[in-house]
Amino acid sequence: MDKAEFIVQPGQEGRLDAYLSGCQGEMSRSFIQKLIKNQMVFVNGKWEKGSYKVCAGDMIQMAIPEAQEPEIQAEPMDLDIIYEDSYILLVNKPKGMVVHPAAGHYSGTLVNGLMEHCKDSLSGINGIMRPGIVHRIDMDTTGVLIVCKNDLSHNSIAEQLKEHSITRKYYAIVHGVIKEDEGTVDAPIGRHPIDRKKMSVNYKNGKEAITHYKVLRRFEKFTFIECQLETGRTHQIRVHMASIHHPLLGDSIYGPSRCPYSYLQGQTLHAGVLGIIHPASGQYMEFTAPLPEYFQELLEKLK
Repeated sequence: MDKAEFIVQPGQEGRLDAYLSGCQGEMSRSFIQKLIKNQMVFVNGKWEKGSYKVCAGDMIQMAIPEAQEPEIQAEPMDLDIIYEDSYILLVNKPKGMVVHPAAGHYSGTLVNGLMEHCKDSLSGINGIMRPGIVHRIDMDTTGVLIVCKNDLSHNSIAEQLKEHSITRKYYAIVHGVIKEDEGTVDAPIGRHPIDRKKMSVNYKNGKEAITHYKVLRRFEKFTFIECQLETGRTHQIRVHMASIHHPLLGDSIYGPSRCPYSYLQGQTLHAGVLGIIHPASGQYMEFTAPLPEYFQELLEKLK
């Protein structure tokens, strides 16, 4: 059983369950309410209901039960495999697919399909919930993702990611017309100070994040761009482009709440190119995934 303590700061007053939900970004509000109901949360040494109004200076203590990881099942799946050998596998991830199991997504993820396809040939460094996974892309982002089939390749790719030596090019459609032909966003990214489920440009507590972008085509109200990552922070392109007032089309988290194309499922973002040094041969290899059909059709409409 883990324990956490919080002291309410001025400006953070409000419901107890809402306050804790903001502090614990990885926990759902319903889970926090369950902890409160089970008397695992105390305010100034006393149990209070979730509706209790916390005040500046209140000391909150919370007991957090150890997470019990569910057994993940292998599932037959039609994977779009770009390349595979005994060390690595490159897959073209479709829109709407979650990469690895997490709360609310214990089946139908890429990992479920990989476990069926690769059997026991997946790296185990990231634990039973993320076998073979060394990096990830968002559920509604499509494109190239590398999977490691043993710990040697996992360590090699992880080191390349750490050194920013991997080539990663993404394609996106953003709101507004970008005037310059290319540019760079160099701004640290960290948890949003208020909404802990979001990321934001955070100069105080963020980590280095650098995105280079290049205009591929301009439309009346949108711009088609290529983004090349130097770093790989969570939601990096989405946060960076929103920070310069060009959020991704379809991104309801960092862009307008209403999308002009209601049929879009999340942000228009595609991981088109991934280049690595092969863990065994030492040779540079580059893999590509074509723009998905929905993306190509949207570009045609924008013309």
